[in-house]
Amino acid sequence: MTTTFAPVPVPAPAPAPAPVLVTGGTGRTGGRVARRLIDRHVAVRIGSRNTPVPFEWHDAATWKPALDGMRAAYLCYSPDLAFPGVPELMGRFAGAAADAGVQRLVLLSGRGEDGARAAEDAVRACGLEWTVLRCSWFAQNFSEHFLLGPVRRGRLLLPGDGAVAEPFLDLDDFADVASDALTGESHVGHVLELIGPRLLTLREVAGELSAATGRPVEFVTCSAQDFAADVAQDGIPAEEAVPLAGLFTEILDGRNAFLTNDLAQALDRKPTDFSAYAARAAATGVWNAPAWVLL
Repeated sequence: MTTTFAPVPVPAPAPAPAPVLVTGGTGRTGGRVARRLIDRHVAVRIGSRNTPVPFEWHDAATWKPALDGMRAAYLCYSPDLAFPGVPELMGRFAGAAADAGVQRLVLLSGRGEDGARAAEDAVRACGLEWTVLRCSWFAQNFSEHFLLGPVRRGRLLLPGDGAVAEPFLDLDDFADVASDALTGESHVGHVLELIGPRLLTLREVAGELSAATGRPVEFVTCSAQDFAADVAQDGIPAEEAVPLAGLFTEILDGRNAFLTNDLAQALDRKPTDFSAYAARAAATGVWNAPAWVLL
């Protein structure tokens, strides 16, 4: 007698996660978000001027090709979402995303920035799934952006009150939450205030950086013009530096000097403290280079 065996069913492969457009995907936030998505086997399209499918915020002709076939998009506008004209730009882009069949938008926004609220509203009104990630100052501004040169020179020349506290946010924590928001369901329809675990004044930040680098770093309050002249040494143009200075004086008035639990709940762990960030950055040697050397 011949015995026959039924074939063992082979489970169907899990569908590949739907692709995501990461605007600013070569930058500080977008690069981190893109790497986390790739680690999750999510197809990523980097939105940048020099990528195979070019993307430029101020060239609407690039939007449709970049959005084509995408399920979700991470929106990161540089230099800052609060700059004039950006809310209208975000509204037009959100409309283009809806027309292209995108289902979800995740917006990087600024905590306490009045100008950013209109951009948030434009994204939330587009009819798509949305998440707003409203962030405090990034700790990495001191090692990867406009405050790198001042730290190397040993003087944080900044407008604003050095006695006002801010909960500085580690970008690696942010990227963990942003990648979850792009691929999961728990953050859809929510505004998350993502902040660090501790309030620090700029003078205290200078002390933390002094301890991490092993050399003096001081905070000095200044005018917007002096700030622009200082960071011009690092190649930052005045058309970016002057509005940034205005933004500092606006938000460094105590409005953000309080903590929330949004980041800890989203991470299911304690957020990274500024001292841990500073020690990690110092170990890379980034602050040891001459002040005139740019990343």
